[in-house]
Amino acid sequence: METHKKIIKILKFQTIILSQPNQTINIARLDALSRRIGFKQFEAGTFVLKFPHIFQVYEHPVQRILYCRLTREAFVQIEQEKQAVNEQIDDAVTRLRKILMLSNTGRIRLEHIRIARLDLGLPEDFEISIVLKYPQYFRLFDAEDTRHKYIEIVKKEPYLGISAIERLREREYRERGIDAENIRFSFIVNFPPGFKIGKYYKIAVWKWQRLPYWSPYEDITGYDLRSLEAKKRMEKRAVAMIHELLSLTVEKKLTLERIAHFRTPMDLPNKLKEFLLQHQGIFYISTRGNQGKLHTIFLREAYRKGELVEPNDLYLARIKLAELIMLGARKADTSRELGTFRRARGDDETRGIRTEFVETNGGGLTSEDNVVKYGEVEEEEMNLNNSFDWGRDGNEEEGNTDGDQEEVSACSRSISDSEDIDNDSDFVGSTDSDDVHAKSE
Repeated sequence: METHKKIIKILKFQTIILSQPNQTINIARLDALSRRIGFKQFEAGTFVLKFPHIFQVYEHPVQRILYCRLTREAFVQIEQEKQAVNEQIDDAVTRLRKILMLSNTGRIRLEHIRIARLDLGLPEDFEISIVLKYPQYFRLFDAEDTRHKYIEIVKKEPYLGISAIERLREREYRERGIDAENIRFSFIVNFPPGFKIGKYYKIAVWKWQRLPYWSPYEDITGYDLRSLEAKKRMEKRAVAMIHELLSLTVEKKLTLERIAHFRTPMDLPNKLKEFLLQHQGIFYISTRGNQGKLHTIFLREAYRKGELVEPNDLYLARIKLAELIMLGARKADTSRELGTFRRARGDDETRGIRTEFVETNGGGLTSEDNVVKYGEVEEEEMNLNNSFDWGRDGNEEEGNTDGDQEEVSACSRSISDSEDIDNDSDFVGSTDSDDVHAKSE
């Protein structure tokens, strides 16, 4: 779950960087834009340095300020994910049709679908590439009362009205035969480790598993729902509704806030969190994120040892981003990326005139005759450090320096001791002694 939280933040940063003209942005502007997505001041620079396999921080050769861009590994991962999304367009169309069929009116707000786009495996331009491209399946219109855009299904196909749990029961029944008769209305229940199951609770679960309910794709507008038995069936139908909604996602998980967007069209309970906590054997609720305010709902039966039981291509492409996150700063040459920055900062501190007091043969100290000027680093050194700058900005020029090198003034007095001359080189070397390493989290 910790990796999932980092993925959410990294995707936000990737969106900001990819929206720039050259797909590169300076750190100061990135820090300003990151505050809109919940980051504090000066937190963006620290965050990108933690993941050198995804973000590359470099010094602009002309402007001499820090810039950030995506690494080649990150670009490869993004392209693989886009390719996986494009290859699964037909599956995305089917998922969207089934989600609209779960609605009691056959329509859902376009904005709510857009918020859950990544979870449903829809492309970024799904409004054009899916909704408007397939008019035989979808219809897009504006509501007269609210002025909101809605997606409506044109026709409900009966073959799409089979839920995932029903297919699982059918497969189990074919394998076991008459022995599986008692699983006709049951769900797969896996309680968390350490969960104490009492005698009466076990009896209540046994009765609930055998309680009939209406399918989430079934139209119940003409049923009388006032009786106690009907309310119990509606409660179990809500469990089946959330189960089916999670089954239609790519990673079989969805945040509680996004599920709440479908509360009205899918007839879900008002207190979703308390409702899901009553069925911990079917759903797993994670509160790790945004200081406990973000709740992520996982489908227990779809996971085993933290991995999907039946992974798809889009899930495997997203896993590679998690692998880059887990690498942290390992095998990353971060000292090379920020070497120029540290050297320039050291030059700023030592730029100007430095007076060296050299002890003469007479035992006195020199004054103006022993003034030595220190300017920018040598041109050879700058060429070496700027050679790694590859990218899209198009302004890289090898061998650029910030200013003309200042000549070192010669000492007017003759110094007999050769050891006194080494003071200059020792001082210059001390400005660039530390390497910068990104600390992995």
